[in-house]
Amino acid sequence: MRYTAVLMPAITTLDNLWIGRPCTIAAALLESDGHRAIVDPGPGSTLETLRQQLRERHLAVSDLDALLLTHIHLDHAGASGALVRENPQLAVYVHKNGAPHMADPSKLLASALRLWPNELQRLFGEMLPVPAENLRILDGGETLTLGSSKLEVVYTPGHASHHVSYFDHDEGAAFVGDTTGVRIEGHSYVMPATPPPDIDLEIWENSFTAILERKPARLFLTHFGFSGNPAEHVLLFRERLHQWAEIAANSMRSASDESAAMASFMARKWNTTSSAQGCICLFWGWRVICASAPRWPHNGVCNAVFW
Repeated sequence: MRYTAVLMPAITTLDNLWIGRPCTIAAALLESDGHRAIVDPGPGSTLETLRQQLRERHLAVSDLDALLLTHIHLDHAGASGALVRENPQLAVYVHKNGAPHMADPSKLLASALRLWPNELQRLFGEMLPVPAENLRILDGGETLTLGSSKLEVVYTPGHASHHVSYFDHDEGAAFVGDTTGVRIEGHSYVMPATPPPDIDLEIWENSFTAILERKPARLFLTHFGFSGNPAEHVLLFRERLHQWAEIAANSMRSASDESAAMASFMARKWNTTSSAQGCICLFWGWRVICASAPRWPHNGVCNAVFW
């Protein structure tokens, strides 16, 4: 009798079904020679979905070796502490600028609570601290080993000052978090991801260069899934990011207050955005106003979307 070996995929997209919606927040399951890691496990509110996704693959949290965090925003890293509580052997890799907030998320949660005083639990669930002994501090430039796989860590700020990306050169995959924006797998439109007040458009350019220099065959985006042709993707994202920043700055200069600036921005963007994209994309774009040319306090609608 002939037996055929079934090779498991080295990278699996796990849909966290955030607030019940598919293709919003993705985690990446990496497997190599019996070792397993998750890139960006997602928020605490989707923890049970993540467990279910693992069970469907005959895995449990106890089978995981590591969490690889691109950055510490709640939609990417919020479930980390709870996962470590279930599996105290988990190593949590995070940039040095984000590590203190994983050990003590009180400031992160206090900031989020100002934005969603009545919705924080529903949107993001609980964020538990990660014990210091589980944290593995990154600067960028490291090479991590997962089974027989090697992952290069690259510092990619711009979206956040503590952002890193992970490169699996054997698989041709770059796990870029939010560095290259939002693009739903199978669709062409790329949206900026620009949460105030941490973004830096100038330094972001260096991150684009760092990604493209490594010539990955595909990008893995937390929002959402794989994107082929990284050079084209980054080109489109860079153009739209700077276009929206210019429109946002002009809107702020000409408006009397934040509400007027938002209305102006959305009206201008509506002329360049199809109706199918507009309702979501314009709200995303408004965040560029707060981050690129802050003139009013970062509150209210400026912080209305989290990634």
